[in-house]
Amino acid sequence: FNLLSLAMTSRRALLGLPVATTLAAIASSIWGPPAWAQIVSLNDAINKAGRQRMLSQRIAKAYFQIGQGFDADRSQRVLDASVALFDRQLVELKNYAVTAQIKETYLTLEKSWIEYKDFVIGAKPEQERAKMVLPLSDRVLAVADQGTKQLEAQMMQAAGGDLGTLINIAGRQRMLSQRMAKLYQASAWGLGGAELQAELDKARNEFIAAMKVLGSSPRATPPIKAELAIAQSQWVFFENALNNPLGNGKNLPNRVQYGTNIATTSERILEVMDRITGMYEKQAA
Repeated sequence: FNLLSLAMTSRRALLGLPVATTLAAIASSIWGPPAWAQIVSLNDAINKAGRQRMLSQRIAKAYFQIGQGFDADRSQRVLDASVALFDRQLVELKNYAVTAQIKETYLTLEKSWIEYKDFVIGAKPEQERAKMVLPLSDRVLAVADQGTKQLEAQMMQAAGGDLGTLINIAGRQRMLSQRMAKLYQASAWGLGGAELQAELDKARNEFIAAMKVLGSSPRATPPIKAELAIAQSQWVFFENALNNPLGNGKNLPNRVQYGTNIATTSERILEVMDRITGMYEKQAA
């Protein structure tokens, strides 16, 4: 897997290519600027910090999918690429940290990340090991979210306005897309019961509310509104997939198809939300 060859899938690819071709392109890409780019501004830092939140959930999602045989080959590529990008961005964020407090946050994140990373790449995904992936992914998410909010606060102090907040909200939608998928796949594997469904419902409600915030913002230019419309259409497919029976570890007749639908639709909406986050970031440049 060559990180230097990663590129965003175009809207034309999403709308015009055969599904199999489109999904292959999506699965072989990592959302956002080239992985070798260093952080050059606070808005760039907020975007990458927010992407770390998403990756914490995407990695767990891919782990659960591999373990259950849901789109396993593509899910392995997603897992490997996500781990590599998290590593790269963590170095960038530690080097960029503009205050001692933010630096400490990213040192804490590094410790949590090392434990999480060793767990997900240290052995073949199995159900017993998967039970530890849930709390580890949530621990990394919590610290990554703290760093994102700290950077957003720095941008508010430096420039005022709401662009830092919008970058954070749009970036958080990426995370929520992956968190919903992670929770679904965890439930499908029988890793939890009603508490996972409650968390999934909470994430779903947060996603819907944030879409309204982004759409009603005066900062939503016509190109951003066009992308939000695409995101909304992709959300319909993703939500339909989320509504399929979970099985909770049971071998339902359509179990593999349901799990694969989550794998593919969550990647589609992730890509669109990453484009939107990048558009808000460019406004702040």
